[in-house]
Amino acid sequence: MTKKDTLELKKRLNKTDCSITKLCGCYVDGNKNKVLTLSETFLNLDDEEFYKYLDLARKCLSGTVGNNLLQLEFPTEEEEPGGRQQFFMGIKESALKNEDLLDRFYDLIIEHYDCAGNYLILLFKDAYDIITKTNDGLKLDESEEVYDYMLCAICPVTLSKPGLGYREEENRIGARIRDWVVGAPDTGFIFPAFSDRSSDIHSLIYYIKDARDSRPEFVENVLGCGTKRTAAEQQQVFSSIVKQAFVTQEADSEEVLLQLQESFQDMICTDGEEAYEEAEPVLLTKELVDEVLTEHEIQGDAARQIKEGITREFEAEPPVLTNLIDEKALEKNARKKEEANLRLQVQSLQKELAEKAFLTSDENAVSENFPDEVTTDLSGQTACDVILRVSPEKAPYIKSEIIDGQKCLIIPVEEDEQINLNGVTAEI
Repeated sequence: MTKKDTLELKKRLNKTDCSITKLCGCYVDGNKNKVLTLSETFLNLDDEEFYKYLDLARKCLSGTVGNNLLQLEFPTEEEEPGGRQQFFMGIKESALKNEDLLDRFYDLIIEHYDCAGNYLILLFKDAYDIITKTNDGLKLDESEEVYDYMLCAICPVTLSKPGLGYREEENRIGARIRDWVVGAPDTGFIFPAFSDRSSDIHSLIYYIKDARDSRPEFVENVLGCGTKRTAAEQQQVFSSIVKQAFVTQEADSEEVLLQLQESFQDMICTDGEEAYEEAEPVLLTKELVDEVLTEHEIQGDAARQIKEGITREFEAEPPVLTNLIDEKALEKNARKKEEANLRLQVQSLQKELAEKAFLTSDENAVSENFPDEVTTDLSGQTACDVILRVSPEKAPYIKSEIIDGQKCLIIPVEEDEQINLNGVTAEI
């Protein structure tokens, strides 16, 4: 399943191209009771209801592939009689008209769907006549395949917020009547999967609104598929592994994590969006982990813990490097580095300007106070052997002494004072 596959399905869900024939559903309250069931011919709905239901169906094809949308495979046992794949196949082939199968489906969700409030289970039946496309993307009039599928959306139903409103019957402003409002789906699936512009009965497309929690219990108990982490979950696991490895270390675990992610980013193709999408995904292999740890000189217990954690969590399914990168965090860190660099540049310039201003003022002071004592040679250079430039506050403390028969100038210097000797900063 690719981004193009999901977009091809999604763009059909509009008034003109929509071919959904049947809509069924079940409204469940917070005590897991069936409040009502519904069964409608979709194209006969009023326009207002039609568009609202269509929007809910479209939501189950939104988000990022690999994060909000996962292609889940059925294990072999689930494709045998009595398995989930056969169960879903029966519901689809009945065109949502077998009430016994629908009741079993609703009961299955009610038993295993974790929700504290009310929710609405919706099932849409659709058939997409896939038009053949040429290699350059042009459509031909002949049909390639009919993609017959069902779409399930589970939507939370919440009570509208209290407030004031105009009560027309009483012609006054009063407390607004609170209604139960159907929200956007937080979980859903499409069976069978639509992969490479074709039906794949061995898998389904799973939608999850919150990519940080893929609801593994729901996946196993309702869908009958093996669990699969979203990109957000893989990133959370990787971050936890790195941070845990530096719990007893003095190193900043956040800084180390950002450094590793920056290295991952450098390993990924960035030559434009098209090249990025067509490039082979880079997986987190053991060799790559060794390379990155060596690059950042991560050794000892920290390196061992990171390797063991990655093997434990990702050996069965190595993640794609893009899934482990927190782009927002990297952008924020890049801005911080840029700001820090700019501050250093400003400080350096301010220091340089201050030194130039001091030298200029001191030269003016010398020319004003000792005009007769400063002479120049033919080249225009100062003829004196020794020229001193000190701040006015320092001048009163300068004195001369005879040391080892040699006349010397004594200039007291504090520890935090800087000395510039012939344009060169000197340390004492």
